[in-house]
Amino acid sequence: MRTWGSVDDSGSDLANNEGETGIALKKSAESDENSSDSASDDSNVTESSDLGENGLPMVHQANPDPKSVDAKQKERDFRKKLNRDAREIVSESIHKGVKLIVHRPEYNPENKQEYIALSKELMPVVREIARKTLPLLEHEVSSKFARNHYYGTKFQAESVAYRDYKYFAKKLPPTESPSLVVGLRIDESASMAAFGRLEAAKRAVIAVYEFCQICKIPILIYGDTADVSKMEQMSLFAYADFNNADSHDRFRLMNIRARSNNRDGMALRILAEKLVAAPQETKLLISLSDGQPKAMDNYTGVYAAQDMQQTIAEYERKGIAFLAAAIGQDKDVIQQIYGNERFLDISDLNEFPAKLVRIIARYL
Repeated sequence: MRTWGSVDDSGSDLANNEGETGIALKKSAESDENSSDSASDDSNVTESSDLGENGLPMVHQANPDPKSVDAKQKERDFRKKLNRDAREIVSESIHKGVKLIVHRPEYNPENKQEYIALSKELMPVVREIARKTLPLLEHEVSSKFARNHYYGTKFQAESVAYRDYKYFAKKLPPTESPSLVVGLRIDESASMAAFGRLEAAKRAVIAVYEFCQICKIPILIYGDTADVSKMEQMSLFAYADFNNADSHDRFRLMNIRARSNNRDGMALRILAEKLVAAPQETKLLISLSDGQPKAMDNYTGVYAAQDMQQTIAEYERKGIAFLAAAIGQDKDVIQQIYGNERFLDISDLNEFPAKLVRIIARYL
C-alpha cells in the first residue's frame, strides 16, 4: 500500500483519508540544471561479456582517471536531452503540467561492492540461460529476400519483363544482433521497502541487465517516483539508456531506492515512446511494481487506471509489448489494469530474476 499525501495552500502535509501517514515533501537534491555529473564515460560500447573466471562482471576497484572537461560537458548535455525529450513526450498528455526531472545517478565504490555481492549468485543462472539462447541467435535463418540481383537462390519470373538480367532474389543474412529492445521500468515508491521487495527488484534488474549485455540486446532501465517536492512532482532515474550505453551502468543500478509515490502512466508513456524510436522490430516494456498507482493530487483509483490502460492501448498500436511484473499486495489491481495476457504474478521473490530473464529470452 502506497503512503501518500496531499498539500494544502500553506504547504503542510495532510494524511490521506485512509489514515495513512503522508510523506513529507522536501526539496530535491538534484535538478535539471544542477544535478551532479555522472561518473560514467561517454563511450557507446557496452562491455557485455567482460566476465572474470568466476563468471562475475570484471570490476576494477581503482577509479578511472578523472573525466575531461569535454566528457563532463557531454554527460551534462545528455542529461539535459533526457529532460527535454521526456517533457516533450508528455506535453500533449494529462501529465503536461507535472513538474518533471530526469536524473542520471552517479555510482561509487559502495555501489560496486553491492553489485558484486548481489550478482554473485545470479550470474551462473544468467549465463546458463544465455548459453542456451545464443546458439538460437547465431543460427537464425532469415526469411527475407533482397530482390533484383543478377544471381541468387530464388528466380523471379516477373522480373524478366524488365530485360535488365536482374531476375533473382538473394536471401538476406541474419542480423548480427537480435532484433529486440527491452525497457525495464522500476516502481520506486515507498512501499518497495517492505518485505524484501527492493532487494528482489535489484536482483531482477541485475539479471536482466547482464543477460541483455551477453546477448547484445539494447536496454533501457529507468526508475521513477512522484511527489518528491512541489518543484519535482515526477522523478525519473536513468540507470541505463541504450542511447548512451556505459559499462558502469551496472553500478548505477544499485541506486534504486524506495522513495515516495508513483505516477505509473507517465513513466510508461515516456519509456514506451523511447522504445518506439528504436529500430528493433520487437519492443518489450516490462513494468516492475508492487502496487497500484497513487500520486498527488488525484492520480489514483479509476482515473489513474484509465490513464495507464489508454497509454498501453496507444503504444501497443505502435508495436510495444507490455508486461507487468507484480511483486506486492496489490497484484489483483495490477492484473485488472494490465489484463491477464500482460500480467506476471511473482509470488516467489527468489525465483523472480531467473523467471524474468527466461521470459525475455522467449521474445528472441
